[in-house]
Amino acid sequence: MWRILVVDDEENILSAIRRGLKQSGRDESLPPLQVEAFTSPQAALARSREGVAYDLVLSDYRMPEMSGIEFLRSFRELQPDAVRIILSGYADLDAVIHAINEVEIYRFLSKPWNDHELQQTIRQAIEHRNLLLENRRLADLVRVQQGKLTRQQLELRRLEEETPGITRVRWGPDGEVLLEEF
Repeated sequence: MWRILVVDDEENILSAIRRGLKQSGRDESLPPLQVEAFTSPQAALARSREGVAYDLVLSDYRMPEMSGIEFLRSFRELQPDAVRIILSGYADLDAVIHAINEVEIYRFLSKPWNDHELQQTIRQAIEHRNLLLENRRLADLVRVQQGKLTRQQLELRRLEEETPGITRVRWGPDGEVLLEEF
């Protein structure tokens, strides 16, 4: 199952994206998609802090609470392995270049979009992500064999990939472990 996070301040855009992605669910060559959509980037960040691992995040470029770049920068800190895509009605070349350089987006899609193009972009992006993760896993196995990485470090990486944030510990000034309130 592929988990996708969509953030746009316009509910009708979220509905259209959900509808377009639902159509791709009929393609039996694709795994099922689980799409979570938010009109608030802050709410989306809060959800991503809960340890839910997303394969891909699709964000609007211009939102009132924070820009898509600000959102994706914060999201990348929480889940660096998720593929990032920006959707925008503004085709500002400087903005595209900034997004690519700042938050390492995979693709910039323009509004209005073509559902087939959106589906293909998501498919290619997640397949690209999966190849990168597999390459990292294989490289890590070689590092373990060469003694450059311990099995414990390898397991910590696997756990972090599976449940983002699980290996991060916040320490207090006296050495105590700080727990976040829910």
